[in-house]
Amino acid sequence: MTLEERKQKIAQYGEGPALLAQTVKKFPREMWQWKPSPDRWSIHEILVHLADSETNAYLRARRFLADPGEMVMAYDQDLWAKKLNYHAQSTDDALALIALVRKMTYAIIQDLPESAWSAVCKHPEHDHYTFERWLQIYSGHIPGHINQMQKNFEAWSAKK
Repeated sequence: MTLEERKQKIAQYGEGPALLAQTVKKFPREMWQWKPSPDRWSIHEILVHLADSETNAYLRARRFLADPGEMVMAYDQDLWAKKLNYHAQSTDDALALIALVRKMTYAIIQDLPESAWSAVCKHPEHDHYTFERWLQIYSGHIPGHINQMQKNFEAWSAKK
């Protein structure tokens, strides 16, 4: 990744929570728990998943910087959604948590030296998990789920 590409990814990462907050306002709350099929997530579940994912990203970023070479935790997102009863959790709290932990990590990653991005941690599901790969994953995570929410909304609207 070039320096300019990294700067763009960092900017995209930093803009994620505001983009998410702006986007969810477009979807009526009455459909947030609607699922397009039993094996797909509702907007509500996506928001709580994003909060869980962001807290894991927060910890992983710190592991790259403070403990490179160490293991980062993997988790089964579908199992978490089911076992942690995502529909019973607050989406307002999830949005606040996403914004806070991302803000804190964004503050750290804005001015890192070039050498920081090649740090490697062990991940049970990824070979050669670098901090740069972390940035690629998490800079696109919120936009990817916004696209999923938009598809849910379109499917819900078509069924009305």
